[in-house]
Amino acid sequence: MKLTGKVLVAMPGMGDPRFAHAVIYLTAHSDQGAMGLMVNKPAPELRLADVLEQLVDESPAHAKSLAVHFGGPVETGRGFVLHSDDYKSAIETLVVGDGIAMTATRDILEDIAGGKGPEQAQLMLGYAGWGPGQLEAEIAQNGWLTCAATTELVLGLPDAEKWSAALQSLGVDPLSLSATAGRA
Repeated sequence: MKLTGKVLVAMPGMGDPRFAHAVIYLTAHSDQGAMGLMVNKPAPELRLADVLEQLVDESPAHAKSLAVHFGGPVETGRGFVLHSDDYKSAIETLVVGDGIAMTATRDILEDIAGGKGPEQAQLMLGYAGWGPGQLEAEIAQNGWLTCAATTELVLGLPDAEKWSAALQSLGVDPLSLSATAGRA
């Protein structure tokens, strides 16, 4: 199972409330584990402008309205920018798949502040991580569905629409989901 560049969609029976209705873009998946960024959970009362002003002493006007997202419960003080692949950091950018890249170096924030950043971007604090075999076990236990990632789903849609849009991309009506797993 290759899941890098795919989207995880939390099922209603997800035991961890931090992941209720979560949509996670997987930036890495291998035998050693997995890493992803939650793309639909804005951090309350924190805006990109606040972060830019602290780090680079300037903030473009459009950044005042952009939310910072809770990327996951691991290393919540660490920042990641998930963005369209039209931008490449001078230091390091990981192109994950189909129009989506990730940069975790300060220069992307400086470029965003200077108007030279990516066309679409979300700043995440923290990430979601799984050890070897852990994610596969959670999928087998009906914790997650997986779907293809599109730039529109990951970066374009309003946060409140991403969970149902991800399910609908699989042909699943969100109202028909059950929190109970079964076996045929």
